[in-house]
Amino acid sequence: MLNQKRLVEKFIEMVSISSVSLKEGEFKEFLKRESLKRGLAVEEDEAGKIIGGNAGNLLVRVPGNLDLPPLLFSAHMDTVKPGEGIKAVVEGEIIRSRGDTILGSDDKAAIAVLFEVIDILREENRLYPPLELLFTVAEEEGLKGAKNFDFSRVQARIAYVLDAGGEPGTIVIKSPWHHEIEYMVYGKAAHAGIDPENGVNAIKAAAAALCRMPCGRVDEETTCNLGLIAGGKARNIVADFCHIKGEARSLSREKLHKITEELTSIFLREVEREGARGEVKIQALYPGVKLDKESEVVKIAARACARIGIEPVFTGTGGGSDASIINGAGIPCANLGIGMKKVHTTEEYIKIDDLLTDVRLVLSIIETYVELRKAGN
Repeated sequence: MLNQKRLVEKFIEMVSISSVSLKEGEFKEFLKRESLKRGLAVEEDEAGKIIGGNAGNLLVRVPGNLDLPPLLFSAHMDTVKPGEGIKAVVEGEIIRSRGDTILGSDDKAAIAVLFEVIDILREENRLYPPLELLFTVAEEEGLKGAKNFDFSRVQARIAYVLDAGGEPGTIVIKSPWHHEIEYMVYGKAAHAGIDPENGVNAIKAAAAALCRMPCGRVDEETTCNLGLIAGGKARNIVADFCHIKGEARSLSREKLHKITEELTSIFLREVEREGARGEVKIQALYPGVKLDKESEVVKIAARACARIGIEPVFTGTGGGSDASIINGAGIPCANLGIGMKKVHTTEEYIKIDDLLTDVRLVLSIIETYVELRKAGN
């Protein structure tokens, strides 16, 4: 039976343990202890060392009592700042931050839900397949933990990430391809007061280019942004270098390549017109996701929603998640809404009822998966 008191207390305990990105070590040890108390096998990888953090990704294996392929659920351990010294406050039917920190429901609500699910499965002697729980680090730092996880260690061929906005029942079936773009301008230094004519101002050349480049929403599927700029050495020196960091995203791979090429072309052309030299570096941050509504992973989630009386809502998002990396590794994965609100702010909160519904939904996904696999469809 779903234990509301246990669930809420475990969630509040989890958010009280600081785990800002790259400093998840204490929370990682807590999850290890919670897993070992339940007799579960826990494996930690070397991702932390690779990315400069103090914890690796955790893979927890839950033995099933049915001879079926495993099912994978994933959530991330890290939070954004301000995420230290969190004191959760229960106000009626919601749990919120105290107001000087985030709450951390992104994504500790999901982790609390998954441990409650494990406890219910065992207490009620339910039938369930082997489960694999992947708890990643540095998700908020560009999915770094998932990017450095070896997915050959995972046996599951269907996965769910519990890390989307929206009410329980939200199923994210589209997310964007994402490019990080760096723009460099090389000019020529000169004394700004004595011989500015002999200099080429990299900042001015960059400005000329940037004002002609698209920025913001390009169309309903595509966005681009110019987010950081730095350059020059001193106020009295004609700037010989300027560096800009930006990005482009699109739900269409073709549109992403088109906007990236357009940004690059305009930048290089306009910089050269100012007498400077430009350089552009493009890095693919993560692949897009496009899941068919009739695919097994989506069909299971939709049926699971229906069996507990909630309407599935199929949606797309402009942001990435670990689901992007899991899909890119060849494992069909849907990202599920868990009801967290105003995340990444000090006004963050979650409804207790949504936490309870999340538990019911994960249990329903497991039941639906078992039924469909046994039926062979």
